Amino acid sequence: MNNGPMRMYRDLISQGVISPNSAQADAAEKLQMLAGRLHDYQPKTPKRIAQGFFGWGRESLTQAQLPGLYIYGEAGRGKSMLMDLFFESVAVQPRRRVHFHAFMQEVHAGIVEARKRAVDDPVTPVADRIADTATLLCFDEMQITDITDAMLVGRLFQRLFERGVVVVATSNRHPDALYEGGWNRDVFLPFIDLIKARMEIHELASPTDHRRQRVQDNNVYLLPTGDAARAAIDTLWQDITNGEKEAPLIVTAHGRSQKFPRAVGRALRTDFTEICTRALGVADYLALARSIDVLVLEDVPVLTRARDNEAKRFVTLIDMLYEAQVKLVISADAEPDALYIAGEGAFEFGRTASRLAEMRSKDWWRRASGNQK
Repeated sequence: MNNGPMRMYRDLISQGVISPNSAQADAAEKLQMLAGRLHDYQPKTPKRIAQGFFGWGRESLTQAQLPGLYIYGEAGRGKSMLMDLFFESVAVQPRRRVHFHAFMQEVHAGIVEARKRAVDDPVTPVADRIADTATLLCFDEMQITDITDAMLVGRLFQRLFERGVVVVATSNRHPDALYEGGWNRDVFLPFIDLIKARMEIHELASPTDHRRQRVQDNNVYLLPTGDAARAAIDTLWQDITNGEKEAPLIVTAHGRSQKFPRAVGRALRTDFTEICTRALGVADYLALARSIDVLVLEDVPVLTRARDNEAKRFVTLIDMLYEAQVKLVISADAEPDALYIAGEGAFEFGRTASRLAEMRSKDWWRRASGNQK
């Protein structure tokens, strides 16, 4: 188990990679205890028990189910870093670490396939296939913004927990605040109760955004948009591409193709209108992030309530780029903190602003290489 996440966390401190932080240490201790409980953990398959006069009914487990861990707190506090240390050190197999957006895209695709086979309840075989391939599931950035997801996750996770899957998740929100203000939220509330019953809830309440502490201006976040920014980006683009000829990049997701005209190898140049005003979704941005190593994004405006849909797409785009470790050059009309201060998703944008701050740093550009694709 490589001595667990706590030992790895202390090693990072002793090496000077990070500074001591009591809130992070508390979360690391929670993860350490869970890692210990997972040692030699083998979930048993649920058995059906007779119910009523005919046939088989509900399922019950033959062993106590191991509770997971839900860590929440503001952006940049180290939640993802700690979960990655846990995932790297824990002994249980099979295991999987995935961004929650990408996971739900896979679930939806699986349900579509199950319906093609005329399965009465398509959620169960999808959940069973997940459980067969992951005793431990680690989710980064659990959030629910879509009514389809809100109606699905309860049944999906109930089945995963019945199969003994242990879930560790990070989020910016307490479970009680998930899908807050969402349409028909009543159908989502049982999922909140399920999380609180099956996962320990822990707040990482550090006052410091560590992503912003690492920022060293790399001249890749250009303010404001306009002729000067465009000229600077022209120079950067020349350096990135070595002056090679541009060609279209075709990105395909779920059988639907999107064309971006200005690409050279695994570098793409585009603007906010082209990439955020089109009806693109999580699957499209995920496929795009997996297809490139560098994105040059021009003319990002200040986002208002009238542009909530575009802001949502921008948030999803940055999430996918961050997870795939894509290098980002950007021109915008405001600093990250001031890009979206009033609108339906303004709270969630705090995470995006924090990530944009890190992605402009020299440290990010040294580290980001697309090696997770």
